[in-house]
Amino acid sequence: MTNNIRSMLPTTSRRHLDWRTGALLAGLGLAASYFYVRHKTQQSEAEHPPRGRFIEVDGVRLHYIERGRGPVLVLLHGNGLTADDYEKCGLLDRAAERYRVISFDRPGFGYSERPRTTLWTPQAQARLIHHALQELGVDSALLVGHSWGSMVALSMALDVPDFVRGLVLLSGYYYPSVRLDAPLAAVPAIPIFGDLMRYTLSPILMRLMWPLTVRRMFSPKKTSGRFKELPPWFLLRPGQLRAQAAEAALMAPSAMRLSRRYGELNVPVTLIAGTQDKMVDTSGNSERLQRELREAELELEPGVGHMTSYADMERVLRAVDAMAAQVGEPIPVRSARAEALARASESGV
Repeated sequence: MTNNIRSMLPTTSRRHLDWRTGALLAGLGLAASYFYVRHKTQQSEAEHPPRGRFIEVDGVRLHYIERGRGPVLVLLHGNGLTADDYEKCGLLDRAAERYRVISFDRPGFGYSERPRTTLWTPQAQARLIHHALQELGVDSALLVGHSWGSMVALSMALDVPDFVRGLVLLSGYYYPSVRLDAPLAAVPAIPIFGDLMRYTLSPILMRLMWPLTVRRMFSPKKTSGRFKELPPWFLLRPGQLRAQAAEAALMAPSAMRLSRRYGELNVPVTLIAGTQDKMVDTSGNSERLQRELREAELELEPGVGHMTSYADMERVLRAVDAMAAQVGEPIPVRSARAEALARASESGV
């Protein structure tokens, strides 16, 4: 009957009806996706509440995890992850046995804010985190940066060299190169269209792709069981997807800008990278940077992919210890506020 009625309509009317029907179905699909993503976001946040503390600096609220006492060690995670990544690989707790370890959710990730009024380049993030560390009473620190976080660590070392005592950089992206995945990954950062996508279809599509994405990060090693404890839906919330997409778009231009300044580095650098990294080409990044810096130490992990801290966390810790021995181990001068924050953090308040 419906087909008979449609056949009686003029061609233009049939096309108009088809368009309206398609638009209605698309709208219903997007609405259903929106409510589903909203539910999964709320559920993931309820199951994964903030486990650290908050500090507001330069008008931005940052979430961080702090443990231990001693020389300050700052951990900066890669794109798409959170401060919890260093806890899951074991580095945070092991290092806290002899360091004051501060692991930040970088802007837009985890529970840290990422205002749209700022272009969050590595330099902007380094400046914000440096100011946060000063508020916490930190006068100098060793830095560990993984992947995108390595550019933030390098920026801080270049901009405030008296503050950064040494760098341990894991699987870093240091030079601009063609990334075929970057344009697709950057879609959720596009105004209006990207906003629509990240509140509806993007989280669902990326959740379906999550096993393959994680497998590529760890390949050729198997995915760490501890990494699997990180909740995918928490990492794929709309706000975090915007930060992830923006960093995908900023990756190449940020590396281009930074690479012009590597000759200015005057802090010790240790580079750790897997020989079979499928996310970042090791020869064109870690090996190239080691050649340029000359005095930098390069430790290659044979048969290891992008997630070097999971493949051999103890190697990373040994590199940190060696760096600390090389530069000495100053006891940071803490303000009364920083002492109170440290005691509260250690007591779980």
